[in-house]
Amino acid sequence: MTHGKYQLLIDTAKTLRPVSTAVAHPCDASSLSGAVDAARLGLIVPILVGPKAKIEAVARACELDISGYERIDAPHSHAAAALAVELVRAGRAEALMKGSLHTDELMAEVVRKDTGLRTARRISHCFVMDVPAHDDALIISDAAVNITPTLADKMHIVQNAIDLAHALHFTQARVAILSAMETVNPQVPSTIEAAALCKMAERGQITGAVLDGPLALDNAINLAAAQIKNIDSPVAGRANVLIVPDLEAGNMLAKSLSFLAGADCAGIVLGAKVPIILTSRADSVMARLASCAVAVFVAQARRESATKAIA
Repeated sequence: MTHGKYQLLIDTAKTLRPVSTAVAHPCDASSLSGAVDAARLGLIVPILVGPKAKIEAVARACELDISGYERIDAPHSHAAAALAVELVRAGRAEALMKGSLHTDELMAEVVRKDTGLRTARRISHCFVMDVPAHDDALIISDAAVNITPTLADKMHIVQNAIDLAHALHFTQARVAILSAMETVNPQVPSTIEAAALCKMAERGQITGAVLDGPLALDNAINLAAAQIKNIDSPVAGRANVLIVPDLEAGNMLAKSLSFLAGADCAGIVLGAKVPIILTSRADSVMARLASCAVAVFVAQARRESATKAIA
């Protein structure tokens, strides 16, 4: 199955500056080969952080040449996570990449109060999905970090997703706030929050996109379904950013698209000081490379933003 949107994403990212990336504990075949593959394509410049002997043993077993990449010894996964975060804080890495450690272990170091990578933004996760039967790439958030986000959390989740859409050069960010229905129902809290988020966008509390919600999934992404329900908006039937009510809904949506519709999922965590590449052992090679490519675009957007701020 071809994934043209991901291939275009990767090909374009290859024309940008590679991102120095601290790879935390790449001690299995999938995480180490993912970092090496991305480096070979010129997407990242990896700094491999973890037990040197383990990393080198995996490289030998997989016949991977890691001689050209910096390796920093750390005795175990927890220490590797802490050291990788410290490399970011020291300005030596512009991105963080998860290796063969649990996501919670890495994120605990990211959110640590005094030594982590927090900003004023709520940290959130975005999937960038290449669905073969759908014309546009889809951003889905949050399906991996925020379990039951509050309205205040969702404001940050939406803004992070919009910023990602701009970094990826979406022509227009069209954000659908998803629920089970397209009308506001006092008995369904997600519909009330969707309406509030849309009002926040009207008042300038959320910027850079057009929002609509609540919308059910069908009338968010299918124009005919929206027309049948007489929903007329720039978003209905045309959404390219889908904001889910909670982690359970987002996780099921993303995995349904992946395993039933043949979609690939690139994952990125935003809201921290640098983009964080979260990959799974179940990810395809294309999805791993696309996740790195997304980080390249985010890092490039941050460089450009910093340059404008200085000017």
